[in-house]
Amino acid sequence: MSTPARPAPATTTAWIVDHNAPAAEHPLRLVERPLAAIDAHDLLVEIAACGVCRTDLHLAEGDLAPHLPHCTPGHEIVGRVLQVGGEPGDFEPGDRVGAAWLAGTCGECRYCRAGQENLCPRSSYTGWDRHGGYARHAVVDARFAYHLPEGPPAEELAPLLCAGIIGFRALQRAQLPPGGRLGIYGFGASAHLTAQLARSRGATVHVLTRAEGARRLALDLGAATARGAYDTPPEPLDAAILFAPVGDLVPVALAALDRGGTLAVAGIHLTAIPTLDYQQHLFQERTLRSVTANTRADGLAYLAEATHGRPVVHVRPYPMDEAPAALADLAADRITGVAVLMAA
Repeated sequence: MSTPARPAPATTTAWIVDHNAPAAEHPLRLVERPLAAIDAHDLLVEIAACGVCRTDLHLAEGDLAPHLPHCTPGHEIVGRVLQVGGEPGDFEPGDRVGAAWLAGTCGECRYCRAGQENLCPRSSYTGWDRHGGYARHAVVDARFAYHLPEGPPAEELAPLLCAGIIGFRALQRAQLPPGGRLGIYGFGASAHLTAQLARSRGATVHVLTRAEGARRLALDLGAATARGAYDTPPEPLDAAILFAPVGDLVPVALAALDRGGTLAVAGIHLTAIPTLDYQQHLFQERTLRSVTANTRADGLAYLAEATHGRPVVHVRPYPMDEAPAALADLAADRITGVAVLMAA
């Protein structure tokens, strides 16, 4: 959808992390912030929707050290290209575009050259190193942006850009065999998309999470069982993914694995892990793995699969000016599915 470029605004209305505090104490502040200059590879995007991710909560509450002072959070951005830089690639004004967590890499280090750009020491991230999507506009690197289809509503596409992509990578890291038994610990934004992806590939999914509403949603989406977070699944697991940022669940999930099973921890922040017992938790070739961000290849592969399969995205929309309420509701486990900020 190509349209003539419009004049770029000099500023944008945006939420910033004013100070670190619990979400209920409103660490965000609404400001009129100057827009960054558009470099050769950049796009100026007019935002339609931005998903609310637990990483945003970690940044606001201080679990993650700030990289950019008074940063605008948000890395599940859906919008339209307003202007392009000097080398826009295949984007034009009017194109529907998505921006995700990975915002840039060096392209030169051994990790980038080996296809492991998620491990690049000079990687940068939307809503942490660059201002993100809790705003009317954002400047994003076209090389790390995604073309999005015209059909689906913006609020259904936004969660795919982090919750979906990270879940996709976590499922890869968990090494679930075809038709295997997958345990999912925690059932928020990413988990409810990952469960559907695993089921579409023939897996049996067991969900273990503390919230009753999340357990009901899991069953509605086709999980075989849904139990409490510390409960034992009804059968040994071939693989498990820990989405809840709770280190106490690591030994619980490891103990639930069958011989040769793998636990993937999908999160940028995790509370302390208790001491593991080798015989109970790791012996018989059980594996514990972390998940670090994603590659652009992950994003392209997941979005292609999700566009074909159209997962059910359980959305709770909020107006953009209610971003503090959305974060507070996320912190208090009052959201089943995923919160999305809407620009209009």
